[in-house]
Amino acid sequence: MWLFCLFVAIPIIEIAFFVQIGGWLGLFPTLLIVIITAALGAILVRSQAIATFGNIKNGFLTVDNPDKTLADGVMILFAGALLLTPGFFTDAFGFLLLTPWFRAQTFKFIKNKVGFQRSVMGTNSYSSHRRYGRNPNKSVIIEGEYKEEDSRKSRQKDE
Repeated sequence: MWLFCLFVAIPIIEIAFFVQIGGWLGLFPTLLIVIITAALGAILVRSQAIATFGNIKNGFLTVDNPDKTLADGVMILFAGALLLTPGFFTDAFGFLLLTPWFRAQTFKFIKNKVGFQRSVMGTNSYSSHRRYGRNPNKSVIIEGEYKEEDSRKSRQKDE
């Protein structure tokens, strides 16, 4: 329900801002402001996105916890979408998302509201042995038989 209210309220707010600012400045200055903020926002988003995605790459290479950096990247992309959307309210929120302080506060808020779970690549010997009922100190032996085949003979049989 709150998402529906958001989708209804934002266009109403944008229309009200366009009417007010268009009444004060006129049509062409209002449109010029919208175009300038979109261009400025695209430039800022590009520069911050390049830096953030470089930080994400470095974080993966050094095996650091990337949650904050990934959240920054997502918020910068969202800011870019808001800045490219025509309107004063969405532009203001988009520019706010481009400031590191506001992103940090937003991340803290979201982190408190949503439970994050960390996953690690590879197998954890404790959890895998516990899951499959094996003793971690006992080795597992799998018996089997094999037969070598010549790859040329098997291809001739298929043809």
